[in-house]
Amino acid sequence: MSSRHSGRHQSSPPLRGATLILTRSAGSARTEARHVRALGGTPLLLPGTRIAPPQDRSAARSALVAALSAPVCIFASPAAVRMARSMSLDRPDRGTRVLAVGAATARALHRAGVRGICVPSRADSEGLLALPVLSRPPSRVGLVGAPGGRELLPRVLAERGARVLHAGVYQRLPARLDRRHHHALAQMQYPAYVLISSLDALGNLMQQLPAAARARLMSATAIVSSPRLAAAVRAAGFMHVQQARSALSQDMLAAACASHVHRRSGSG
Repeated sequence: MSSRHSGRHQSSPPLRGATLILTRSAGSARTEARHVRALGGTPLLLPGTRIAPPQDRSAARSALVAALSAPVCIFASPAAVRMARSMSLDRPDRGTRVLAVGAATARALHRAGVRGICVPSRADSEGLLALPVLSRPPSRVGLVGAPGGRELLPRVLAERGARVLHAGVYQRLPARLDRRHHHALAQMQYPAYVLISSLDALGNLMQQLPAAARARLMSATAIVSSPRLAAAVRAAGFMHVQQARSALSQDMLAAACASHVHRRSGSG
């Protein structure tokens, strides 16, 4: 974890007594759950999405070749890097400027041997669009991710004159929720905080959960990663919303820690 949490005391960790509902895909949430326990909280895994291979691997591979040959190529998630590597096409063309949506994606690219990666200070589409290289983008921009993700990014790039070469190297599908998840929500202890960094995950959870489980979820304080998500969770019915600095796990957990410490101090 970052140094932001290094000031915690053993006698009173910042998430003591809190339940943290983690909505990232199951594989991504395991590391996050370990961090929650280290901070004194109880993790509750409620995946909103799951990662699956593309329906047409051959078409995805061809699209990836085109995206990696563009003057600028954006990787939208660590999963995008992993799936590109599984296709044996993890290296962009020489001279291609590589952008990563956030630090975790940049680390995955670095492990794949990619250097000179540009990362925005804000880990979302708005942060990417604020980068100088995308203020006046080249004629072609590659975008490696999942179909349907980050709609704002390709739309604005197209408005700025770029042809966006989509490479859907994986699918983000609704997670399979069952009675175990419903029971965990019914039995969770308060105060509770739900970390939401994806509109897809929010939509899937709202659609899949039965009414009682959905009401329990919405009784938690929502920790969100962007103003767009803040508006979406309020529209979904959440009453208490806090915005984190970014979608990075350490920033989401830092926001949960701050909210919980504030509550415990008696001023919340």
